[in-house]
Amino acid sequence: MNKLYEVTYSPFRAFTREEWRKLEDHPMFPISEIDLTKLQALNEPLTPAEVEEIYIPLIRLLQIHLTHYRNLHNERDQFFDNTSKPIPYIIGIAGSVAVGKSTTARLLQKLLSMTPEKPKVELITTDGFLYPNEELERRGILNKKGFPESYDAKQLLSFLSGVKSGRETLEAPLYSHLYYDVIKEKVQTIDRPDILIVEGINVLQVTTGKKTRRRVFVSDFFDFSIYVDASERDLREWYLERFKKLQQTAFRDPDSYFHQYASYPEKELLKFANKVWDEINLLNLQQNILPTRFRADLILEKGECHFVRGVRIRKI
Repeated sequence: MNKLYEVTYSPFRAFTREEWRKLEDHPMFPISEIDLTKLQALNEPLTPAEVEEIYIPLIRLLQIHLTHYRNLHNERDQFFDNTSKPIPYIIGIAGSVAVGKSTTARLLQKLLSMTPEKPKVELITTDGFLYPNEELERRGILNKKGFPESYDAKQLLSFLSGVKSGRETLEAPLYSHLYYDVIKEKVQTIDRPDILIVEGINVLQVTTGKKTRRRVFVSDFFDFSIYVDASERDLREWYLERFKKLQQTAFRDPDSYFHQYASYPEKELLKFANKVWDEINLLNLQQNILPTRFRADLILEKGECHFVRGVRIRKI
């Protein structure tokens, strides 16, 4: 075939920021009623323009998927001559450390809850399903916290199975970034939401990096998945900036796991932060997280200052 006529095919359709924001005229959303400062994480700016141009079209897309999900439930009930409660719709959000997953997750939770249907939207993070530090130390993998093997996959899969089985009430473990550990005496109660958002760096992974008989994965329970993407250069910069801000805030708390770094000179602090990034976060990104990017249904491609510059959506 003449190379002049060769076509490159992709399972994704790509949109520039300008193309994405013009996709569809959407009803005025009460963005002014939202306190964005309560949704954004440290060093992750969130502006009304970002919400309106990127996330409102995304909410409209999710509404289309949710409508079809509800219709399918109703049609199946009719087919089986049965009446049942809908099973929660699960949205997974993946991406690197420092990419801004938590801000995206909290914003989607808020926006979805404000749509006309007023659904009950819950959010959990997979941090709570990490093994406690004591167990990580026993296994010799405390320095691999966040890698696939550092999670209690069996517990997480059991939780998600319970959600998709229609259980009324479930408990998810909680994680403290202050203590850098799972909080044993506290749980998050999930009471059959309409939508559940599951946020975590590893949620699209399908291997633990070792031989396993497990053939069910976290993403098997997702109805829609989002990967928040950024260049390695930007991710490192955002991580270092966040680390410096944490030194001035959370690290000053005597109870903080990282309190010892509160008095570090900036040069020493950045040397330590770069070491953590290179030996843990970057390694995890390259080996485990980034390879899952194209398993997502939608990819948010971030540029400078955490602002989305493009969107990829899987074709159907």
